[in-house]
Amino acid sequence: MAACCSDGCTSNREAVNPRYRKALWAALIINALMFVVEIVGGLKSGSVSLLADAVDFAGDAANYGISLTVLSMGLIWRARAALVKGLSMGAYGLFVLGKTAWAAMSGVPPEPFTMGAIALLALTANVSVALMLYAFRNGDANMHSVWLCSRNDAIVNVAIVFAALGVLGTGTVWPDLAVALIIAALALSAAISVVRKARGEIASVSGE
Repeated sequence: MAACCSDGCTSNREAVNPRYRKALWAALIINALMFVVEIVGGLKSGSVSLLADAVDFAGDAANYGISLTVLSMGLIWRARAALVKGLSMGAYGLFVLGKTAWAAMSGVPPEPFTMGAIALLALTANVSVALMLYAFRNGDANMHSVWLCSRNDAIVNVAIVFAALGVLGTGTVWPDLAVALIIAALALSAAISVVRKARGEIASVSGE
């Protein structure tokens, strides 16, 4: 049985909720579009937190694509996909930490109005995705990882809005960098949660 499960055999397949599939497609499209918007806005405003969030949008779009690919597969494959996503979330968190350290040395504050406007647009996009995926948050590790991504993104965008206000009020780069650190911490925390759950599911299925 263990060998069969490790190959994602049909005994671990589940009927795919069509609402969940549609939500994933919508989330993929929204995240891909927002990646382009935030890359342009981050470069124009000089905001590290926007650039970090843009990379997150790209990662999320890829993750939703992976989720769609393994949606009809066995639990072992969905768990493996979640493990890959968890590791990528951790790598993203480390990347943001490095980018923040680099920006701290330059000390040039971003342009707050562009930064704030794009953060509000990104917040609207992420809240929409989070609401679509909320009903599926307690599913397997793959669903869990998708929900964590959307939830964290909405939290991050709220923080970026406040960072823009902080930059406007202080004229310094530090509010932007503080939010970038929050983004890194959320990514690393979510990565640990997803990897643990995915490894548990892999061990459970492999031991059957």
